[in-house]
Amino acid sequence: MADHRLQVFHAVATHKSFTKAAEVLSLTQPSVTYQVLQLESHLNTRLFDRNNGGISLTKQGALVFDYAERILCLSSELDNRISELRGEISNSLVIGASMTMAEFFLPRFLVEVKVTFSNIRPRLVVANSESIRSLVANREMDVGFVESPLDQPDSDAITCCDDELMVICSPNFPLANAMEIEPSQLLDQPYVAREASSGTRKFTNTYLRKSGINPKDLNVVMEVGSPGSLKDVLETGLGYSIASHASVVMEQHLGKLIAIPLKPRLFRTLSMVLPTMKYRPLHVMAFIDFVRKRFSECHPRRDNIRSR
Repeated sequence: MADHRLQVFHAVATHKSFTKAAEVLSLTQPSVTYQVLQLESHLNTRLFDRNNGGISLTKQGALVFDYAERILCLSSELDNRISELRGEISNSLVIGASMTMAEFFLPRFLVEVKVTFSNIRPRLVVANSESIRSLVANREMDVGFVESPLDQPDSDAITCCDDELMVICSPNFPLANAMEIEPSQLLDQPYVAREASSGTRKFTNTYLRKSGINPKDLNVVMEVGSPGSLKDVLETGLGYSIASHASVVMEQHLGKLIAIPLKPRLFRTLSMVLPTMKYRPLHVMAFIDFVRKRFSECHPRRDNIRSR
């Protein structure tokens, strides 16, 4: 319902690229350029500075972007409210999740959502936490589940649960009999690491630095790109890793892997991020409330555990 020129301008400003905006909007690049030129002509002002092969908003462009955000949000809200009054509620739900969240925390909840709310059709997209936060802030996802610190100004965050990271190894590994492990004890042992872009690895590296350990001093013997592959490698006894305790619960029960707490213990907060807006569609709110409740039941916060 909003002016199409504003939609195109908003996409270009968000992605800082006419080409990327054309891909997202399924338009040709000349069409995108034409729509922006039409808006600039209508407002009698230049909206973008073009230099060194890139673009940036002018002072006027930044003002128009601020209004475009509000206008497009209100337009979407109006469409949703009318659909709700007609009983034509959209049931699509785009969910973003980091790999750890997608593999070990969300699957059961998503099945329960389908059983409880048959009209909701979720679509799960797996990416790293940084990408999820960006896509949510740009309203390309309805909700995201992330494991890294939250510093995105254009999104709201709801704490889901605490996740403890532990030293993971096979029962035959030299560290397997320890009750707890100090970071200094890890230096001489073979380390199987997640890929450099992994939120888990970045969080672990921060912890090690605070403990006086330079991550570069670790004896990295292999890097792997997923929690599943990591567990397969660790079961061979090649080395240890630091990973979510939740990711190895089954392997612990089967006696394939050991999880040993670090000293001091290492916890991170897993969160749900949402686009900043006053109104959310009813099916999105129903999903948020349901998942928030299930997280509190299945994965209580550390404060709640201590108070029992």
